[in-house]
Amino acid sequence: MPSQPPRALCRDCLSLIDPAARCPACGSPRVLSHPELFTLPIAHIDCDAFYASVEKRDDPSLAARPVIVGGGTRGVVATCCYVARIYGVRSAMPMFQALKLCPDAVVIRPRMAHYVAASRVIRALMEALTPQIEPLSLDEAFLDLTGTARLHNAPPALLMARLARQIETEVGVTASVGLSHNKFLAKIASDLDKPRGFSVIGRAETDAFLRDQPVRILWGVGAATQTALAAAGIRTLADIRRSDHATLVRRFGASGERIWQLAHGQDARRVTPDAPLKSISNETTFAADIADRAALQHQLWPLCEKVSDRMKAKGLVGHTATLKLRRADFTALSRRSALHDPTQLADTLFRAAVALLAGVREPGPFRLIGIGLSDLAAAPAGDPIGDLLDPTAESRARAERATDAIRARFGAGAIQKGRSLP
Repeated sequence: MPSQPPRALCRDCLSLIDPAARCPACGSPRVLSHPELFTLPIAHIDCDAFYASVEKRDDPSLAARPVIVGGGTRGVVATCCYVARIYGVRSAMPMFQALKLCPDAVVIRPRMAHYVAASRVIRALMEALTPQIEPLSLDEAFLDLTGTARLHNAPPALLMARLARQIETEVGVTASVGLSHNKFLAKIASDLDKPRGFSVIGRAETDAFLRDQPVRILWGVGAATQTALAAAGIRTLADIRRSDHATLVRRFGASGERIWQLAHGQDARRVTPDAPLKSISNETTFAADIADRAALQHQLWPLCEKVSDRMKAKGLVGHTATLKLRRADFTALSRRSALHDPTQLADTLFRAAVALLAGVREPGPFRLIGIGLSDLAAAPAGDPIGDLLDPTAESRARAERATDAIRARFGAGAIQKGRSLP
């Protein structure tokens, strides 16, 4: 009688083995065993505390210390290492609160160029496995490994374990992997055993795994949706699964359809390589809360320039401008307006931002302001030609393009608008 194929994988030496407490080849206890281990094709990989890990890689003296990457006492935590998380520090937490919880933390301003450089190496390692990569951020992505077993002579699980080991040895940061039969479950799996985790959710166990999970585990279900669901007596996925499908859709619309499908483990979304950008934005947190409208408006121009620079670099225009303000209590408000003509110009965005700010009746004070463009499309050949409503649009566009050309030749500080000066 032929022997059964191996159903386990050593994550250290990458041997395919029979299930065991330790790898018989290298003795490692990091043995991954699952009945569907070698047939599941959808993976989600997420680097562990990425920014903080890069900082610890670059400065080994930080290895055992709590590290927070963020924007000073007035900002928020971008990420923190797992030592800091022991104290209760979390991403997006106000910095003052994080430092109360962990006063001995080393706080480091983000160094985006270093994180981007590490991310490019990781992306190259992914591309060696499959072209079907959907990045979600610098440090996480979905991969569809369907059909790659024949190409690489290895099942997807082995390829992902090899990738995680390469990231650790070649980039110097660790990563966690989730493997399943769709994106929703793969992303959940990658968060089950962090850091340096590798978890699997198979088809056969999907129902049992999801049944008693809280609704917050669902993609896109934030605090407001949780409150609305709780008002309907829905707190777990079991509650959703007991609910009448038509009633759920009637009450919650498209969101009701989505959460019903996810609660049943259904996710038809494909892994989409290089999914198009939905928006480009920039924001700043103030050193002290600001209520004065002139001071708030003064903050807008450099943000508009940064958004414009990114739009121009990517050859995009936006149809909708969005203003974001965060109150002193950390709650947020936003205002949107459709533009007369789609734009990538800082001047046009600034004028829209000023109008949106003027429409905010709440007095503040505010701790953060941001501006962005959404409903993006490829930039057309020409700039606005002006009309009766804005006859100077064409000349302002030409002036901005001339400014761009001067900066490209002589540097970013070669020319500045008066509104950008302190």
